[in-house]
Amino acid sequence: MNEAQVLALAGVFQSAALVRSAATSGSQDAAALEASIASILRIDVDSAADAFGGVAGVRLGLETLVQQMDANPGELAASQIAVSVLRVERKLARNGGMLQTLRDGIDAIQRQVEHLGLTHSSVLARLSELYATTLSNLRPRVVVQGNPLYLQQPAQVERIRSTLLAGVRAAVLWRQLGGSQWHLLFKRKQLLMLARGLLSRAKLDGA
Repeated sequence: MNEAQVLALAGVFQSAALVRSAATSGSQDAAALEASIASILRIDVDSAADAFGGVAGVRLGLETLVQQMDANPGELAASQIAVSVLRVERKLARNGGMLQTLRDGIDAIQRQVEHLGLTHSSVLARLSELYATTLSNLRPRVVVQGNPLYLQQPAQVERIRSTLLAGVRAAVLWRQLGGSQWHLLFKRKQLLMLARGLLSRAKLDGA
């Protein structure tokens, strides 16, 4: 394990935390949402940190990762979403046509972002539609549980799908950096040590 891999994995867990928050409370951490959405559009980056605009951009993901990997994590809903996202990415990696469709779609949305901003409702709607027409067709699908009051609201569904897309993007980065699900099982101590160190840095950078 190395810091770059942990940052990419934290991106997956940040997406999971944002999805969980939208599904259960109808709200999301604004800074984390913006960093995650921005990562979708940064297809070619020099480092894992650059994908999120710096280590501080994935602070929520690092916090979630540390909490979920701890000896007594409590609720594991975020981990379940994160593992589902990692599985979707593995299916995506074997589907060249869908990868190209996603890249083309992201390129088109990039132009809209330049005019409206990262988290404008129209941008999130486009990202949600891209997810719905591509990744949601892969099996097994990511199952999101929460409060029906929020899960039935179109705006919340768009936020959830958009952040799931961000999670898959982080999962792609995780795989590109040599990450695998075996790391979650057999390198937990090293993962936690690196995540805690990065979280301390994220808090300093974001102060």
